[in-house]
Amino acid sequence: MKKTNPKNHLTDLNSSMTKQIDTKKYVEFVRQTTSPASSDLAKLLTRLTELDVEADADVPRLMTAAFGISAEAGEFTEVVKKVFLQGKPWNDENAFHLKRELGDIMWYLAQACMALDTSFEEILEMNYEKLSARYPEGSFDVYRSENRVEGDL
Repeated sequence: MKKTNPKNHLTDLNSSMTKQIDTKKYVEFVRQTTSPASSDLAKLLTRLTELDVEADADVPRLMTAAFGISAEAGEFTEVVKKVFLQGKPWNDENAFHLKRELGDIMWYLAQACMALDTSFEEILEMNYEKLSARYPEGSFDVYRSENRVEGDL
């Protein structure tokens, strides 16, 4: 197990070894391993245009869905965190808040379905097929959840 200390060292709690982290080198590593579209606006715009025009991807809806699902899931998680870890009461008001956040997530899921030219029903069927193949006995199995067969996304 590792923890960060105030002097910017990582300490391995299972030994007495300490390693100095060179943050400037790390930032340069991040810079070198970042895709061109992630670091240059012109390249990003070119890529988005390629996807929209040449690949016929619904870039605006897909982007809206991806950003929105992530943001709304964060809001849902924030309420759960406060209930589980910070003493917020479990009551009708907070359950209602969670339902409202799920509604927002569903709105963005609908955007994703439109972007992918699919339906909620098709996505649910695909998920059922995937999980039925993963758990053929019809119940959760720790081994199968951790050791997926090839093609099981």
